[in-house]
Amino acid sequence: MKRGKVIVISAPSGTGKTTICKELLKNIKNLKYSISTTTRPKRAGEKDGFDYFFVSEKEFKSLIKENYFVEWQKVHNYYYGTSKEFLEKTLNSGFHCLLDIDVKGGCNLMKQYPDGIFIFLAPPSLNELEKRLKQRGTENEKDLKVRLKNAEKEMKYKKYYDYVVINNKLDETVNKIVEIIKNNV
Repeated sequence: MKRGKVIVISAPSGTGKTTICKELLKNIKNLKYSISTTTRPKRAGEKDGFDYFFVSEKEFKSLIKENYFVEWQKVHNYYYGTSKEFLEKTLNSGFHCLLDIDVKGGCNLMKQYPDGIFIFLAPPSLNELEKRLKQRGTENEKDLKVRLKNAEKEMKYKKYYDYVVINNKLDETVNKIVEIIKNNV
């Protein structure tokens, strides 16, 4: 059995990572989604074990000490991490593993999985990103400012990724990413 590949989608908050990952899972067989562990509070409609594994900061730090994560970062004042065991089991079973992670986590995985597919999803502009974040309405004004400030920093990481795709129109973006993945697995 051929080992699967790591497929990373990174982007500033509000660019459409989650929506695009859901579409990729519908369009590509042999793909499993890695659910991140986070200390971020649950948003309306999110389910523990489906959208994220929600834990306290104390629990997260304990998992760090146990070497549970293949990568972890503190992003937007909360911790996020990827289970090493889930990732390796997925790859060893021949499935490709789709990860929706921040740019620093993506760069960490580039070192560990150099044969992976690393895609940076960019907004059409920072003004459009601000508009999208406000429309989604999941952050208060303080959190919105943090995410926009971080977006400017995150955009500088796109040069490290194999592919940069601008998310202008959802269908076109999904089709481009499906093609990238199919051409590289």
